[in-house]
Amino acid sequence: MREIKGRSNATASGTVHSAQARLGARVPGYRTIWRRAACAILMIVVWGVSSEAQRAHLEKVVQRRLLPNGLEVIVIENHGVPLVTAEVTVRNGAFTQTPEYAGLAHMYEHMFFKANREFPNPDEYIDEMSQLGAVFNASTREEQVNYYLTVSSDSLEAGLRLLVSGFLAPTFRTDELERERQVVIGEYDRNESSPFFRMEQETGQALWGSFWSRKNVIGDRDVILSTTPSKMRDIQQLYYVPNNSVLILSGDVNPRDGFTLAEKIFGAWKRGDDPFKKAPVPPVPALSATKAVIIEENVNAVTVLIQWHGPSVRADEAATFAADVYSGVLNNPQSRFQRRLVDTGLWQAVGVNYYTLNNVGPISVSGQTTPGRLRDGIRALLAELRASVEPGYFTADEIAADKANRAVTTEFGMERSSEFAHTIGFWWSVSGLEYYMKYVDEMAARTAADLQQYARRYIVDKPFVVGVLISPDDRRRINLTERELILMGGTAK
Repeated sequence: MREIKGRSNATASGTVHSAQARLGARVPGYRTIWRRAACAILMIVVWGVSSEAQRAHLEKVVQRRLLPNGLEVIVIENHGVPLVTAEVTVRNGAFTQTPEYAGLAHMYEHMFFKANREFPNPDEYIDEMSQLGAVFNASTREEQVNYYLTVSSDSLEAGLRLLVSGFLAPTFRTDELERERQVVIGEYDRNESSPFFRMEQETGQALWGSFWSRKNVIGDRDVILSTTPSKMRDIQQLYYVPNNSVLILSGDVNPRDGFTLAEKIFGAWKRGDDPFKKAPVPPVPALSATKAVIIEENVNAVTVLIQWHGPSVRADEAATFAADVYSGVLNNPQSRFQRRLVDTGLWQAVGVNYYTLNNVGPISVSGQTTPGRLRDGIRALLAELRASVEPGYFTADEIAADKANRAVTTEFGMERSSEFAHTIGFWWSVSGLEYYMKYVDEMAARTAADLQQYARRYIVDKPFVVGVLISPDDRRRINLTERELILMGGTAK
C-alpha cells in the first residue's frame, strides 16, 4: 500500500508515523475497506470509471511549468469552492539525515513559521497568517517536507507572499529555537509513552541498521536537545532551494493566473546547487539475516510486526505496483490469506502493507493474537506467504476487485483540493509526478504472475525482522526467545 492512497497518513506535524496506527489500530479496518471495495466495483459499472478516463482527466486538470530558478509549479484547477491550497514540498526529510542531524528535518519544519526577515518578531509570521484567515500547517516524512496554507481564492496572492517569506530569509532566532525544541521534545515524550512506539523504534533499528537515522523521522532526543541555529542554516542552504522544491496550487485558480503569480512571487528565490550532488544519500545496506526483537510491556494482546526490505520506487517501479495489488488482495477478508489466518482464530487481525519510498520501502505484515496462539500463528502466517507464490493462489476475480477499489478511491482523492495537493506533493518528492499520473494504468496491467514475482523477489525466503510486543508475564509463561523467532523464519545465519 502507499502512504497517500489508502495508508496511514500520520506524519510529523510534527510527529512521526504513528506506531499504534501501523501496528494495531489500522489492521481491524480492512473489512470496512473491502466493504467499500464492493461499492467501488458497483461505481465502476454504473459510472464507467476507467484508467483511460482518469489519465485524461488528470492531464486536463494538472498543469505544470518550470520557472527559470528551477522551481516546478503545478496548478490543479477545481472551481468547486472558492478556496485555494498553496503547498511547497521540499525533497528533504529523514532520508537526508546523518546521525548528527537525526530529527532535524522535523525540527526545521517547526521553525519554518517563526521569525524571518519580513516578519522579524516572535509569532509575527503566524499572526499575519491568521489575520489573512489562512488555514496552515506542515508535515515531515521520510522523503518529504511540505508547508501549506488554504485561503479564499481572492487572497491567493497575499497568501503566496506570506508563504514565500518563510523560504527566502528565515532568521532562526535562538529564543524561538529553544521554545520549539521543547515542543518537539514534548512530541517525543508522547510517542515514548506508547508501547507501540518502542516496538517501532527497536524493529526499525534492526531493519535499517546504519541507515536508521535516514528512516527515523522523530530522530534522536540528544540531537534535538543540542541543535543550534547554525544547523538549521545548514539545512536551509543545502535543501531549501527552488530547484529542490515544487509549488502546488490546487483549487479555485486559473492555471494561467497561477503561473503568473508563482513567477512574480517565487521568482526571487535563488537557485542553489543540487543538494544530492553535494550530500549524496548512500545506498541502504542490505538486510543479510533474519533478526528478532522482543519488547516487554504491560499489554493484553500480543502484537507482531514482521518487516522486509521492499522495492525502491525509482529502481524497481513495476514491483511497487505489484506490491499494492498483492497487499490489497491479501487484505480482502474473503481471501485465502484472511480465511486461514483470521477466520480460523489464529489471529485476531492481520494486515499486509507496502510503503512506497525511493530509498527502499518497507514491506510489513502486522497483527494481533494471544500468547497461546503466537507460535502457531507466526508459523501459519509465514507458510501462507510462501504459498502465495504457488500456481492458482490468486484468482482473477480478487485481483480485479482490488484494481476496481483503487481506481475509484484514486478518483475520490481528487475531489478535495487540499488533500489532492498533499497527494501530488508526496508523489512528486518520492517518485516523480509521472508515477502518480500513470498509477491506475499500471495497476490495471498487473497479473497474478506479477504478484508472485514480487513476492519471490522481496518476501519468500528473504531475511526479515520480526518484532513481538508481549507482557513480561506472558513471555515467561510461554518461554519465548529471539532465537526461536529467528528459526521460525528459516533464514538464520
